[in-house]
Amino acid sequence: MSSNLPMPSPLIERPQQPIARLLLAHGAGAGMQSDFMQWLTSALVAQNIEVWRFNFPYMQQQVVEQKKRPPNPMPVLLQDFRDVLAQCPSDLPLFIGGKSMGGRVASMLAVDASLPMAGVLAYGYPFHAPGKQQYRTGHFNELSKPLLILQGQRDTFGHQQEMAGQHWPSVALHWLNDGDHSFKPRKKSGYSQEQLIVEAAAVTRRWMEKLCCIK
Repeated sequence: MSSNLPMPSPLIERPQQPIARLLLAHGAGAGMQSDFMQWLTSALVAQNIEVWRFNFPYMQQQVVEQKKRPPNPMPVLLQDFRDVLAQCPSDLPLFIGGKSMGGRVASMLAVDASLPMAGVLAYGYPFHAPGKQQYRTGHFNELSKPLLILQGQRDTFGHQQEMAGQHWPSVALHWLNDGDHSFKPRKKSGYSQEQLIVEAAAVTRRWMEKLCCIK
């Protein structure tokens, strides 16, 4: 941890019969207790996936001080993710992932073949900052683990039209109908944010089952 605060224990939510474990990190602007993180966790647990949530150091400091803080430098985020990953037991197939920035950090860990996860998930990958053309995909061709990105079709951090034609050997993309960066669709689409989050969780389970031959 980069601050003097002790590292808190991950928040663990277990289904009765878990098929896999997912270590799930938050996005840049909201921590593990955000509405999106709670909704996604509930949907994943309903798919019999055990979810471990945690706050990065800057977010934990923000929670304690009630004062907004910028994200830690990437090396700090990576090390913190590694520290929490080291707490995970090996009794279930293990995956790591996160919302937006959390998914990006998890994907960067996937370059390290020595880490024990079976795969990585990103819920709303920040391909670039909105309106910018500086892509955050330089490490995608170096991944040692498969990466599944679940992305809203209208995500301003990387929407379906602009990503058409992009391909990386270890990366799969699943597009959520009319969703934005938090999977929220427009009313006229006929979909709801809850439906898209539930879909993302169901796709997550099918992908885990395929990778790990889970029945």
